[in-house]
Amino acid sequence: MSKVEGLAEIVLWAADIEVTLAFYQDFFGLELISPPQLPNKFLRVGSPGGIPEMIVLVPHPYPEDYFPTHNKKEMRTLHHLAFRVDKRGYDELEVAFLEKGVEVRHGVHPVLKDVRTFYVDDPDGNELEIIGPAR
Repeated sequence: MSKVEGLAEIVLWAADIEVTLAFYQDFFGLELISPPQLPNKFLRVGSPGGIPEMIVLVPHPYPEDYFPTHNKKEMRTLHHLAFRVDKRGYDELEVAFLEKGVEVRHGVHPVLKDVRTFYVDDPDGNELEIIGPAR
C-alpha cells in the first residue's frame, strides 16, 4: 500500500517568469498562492483544502544558456507532466490553445482506457498532457 497521498509540487524552471506565469494562469486558471514579492511562483492546482497540489515556477538564473530549444526535448530532464480535467475542461482547453495558435498534439494513453489526451508545450518547452474522460 502506498504511503503517498498525492503529489504536492512539481517545480519547473522558467526562462521568463511572467510569460510562463501568464500561460498557466490564463489557460489553466491556476491560482497564484505565493506572496507577490516571492521570486518563485506557487500555483494551486485543483481544489483548496489541506496541502495543495502545486506547480511552482522558478526563474532560472541563466535562461539564455540553459534551456534547450523545443526541438531538443530529449536533452531535458522532465519528459512531460499531465493535468486531469473533466469533459468540458478538455474541450475548452483544446479550443483555447488552438485559438491562440498553440500546437495541439493528440495521443492515445498507453494504460488508461476511456480517456482522451492531447499535448501542448508551455513557453519554456515543457510538454503538458491534458487527460480527460472519453466523450
